[in-house]
Amino acid sequence: MTIEIIKADLSKQDHAEALIQLMSEYALDSMGGGQDLSEFAKNNLVAELSRRSSVHVIIAFVDRIPAGLAICLEGFSTFACKPLLNIHDLIVSAPYRGQGLSKLILQMVEAIALDLGCCKITLEVLDGNHVAKAAYKSFGFSGYELNPQMGHALFWEKKLSIATCL
Repeated sequence: MTIEIIKADLSKQDHAEALIQLMSEYALDSMGGGQDLSEFAKNNLVAELSRRSSVHVIIAFVDRIPAGLAICLEGFSTFACKPLLNIHDLIVSAPYRGQGLSKLILQMVEAIALDLGCCKITLEVLDGNHVAKAAYKSFGFSGYELNPQMGHALFWEKKLSIATCL
C-alpha cells in the first residue's frame, strides 16, 4: 500500500476531481449532513477555492486512489495578533478509516500552519462524532475556552438566504 499526502494543486484535473469526490462523500455521510453537494457546489467549488490564496487543500491518496481530504482556511487571532489555520473540512473515505490517514493529514496541516507562522490550528467537530473527537484529542486538540469559569466556546451559525447559501 502506497500512501501519499500532498498539498493539492487544483489546476490538476485529478486533484480537482478528488476534491469533489471526497467532498461529495463527506456531504452524504451522516456527519456531513446526509445530503450530497448541490450541482452548483460541484460545478463551482474548485474554481472558487482556487481564487482564494488563503485556502490550503490537502489530499491523501492510497495507491493513487483519493482516500482523504482537508480543506483549510487561513484566519487571524486578534488576541495573539498572528494568523491561524482553520480546518474547515476533513474527511477520510470510509474504506480507508482506521489506517492512520487522519493523523498523516493533520501532520501536513500542522506543517503548513507552522510555515505560515500560525499561532494555532482550529476546527469544528460535531458533538456526536466520537471517532473524530478521539482522533483530534490524540493529536492535541481540545475544547476552546478563554476562562474555565465561562466554559467552552460554542460554534454558532446564522444561515443567510437560500440564494447565497445553497
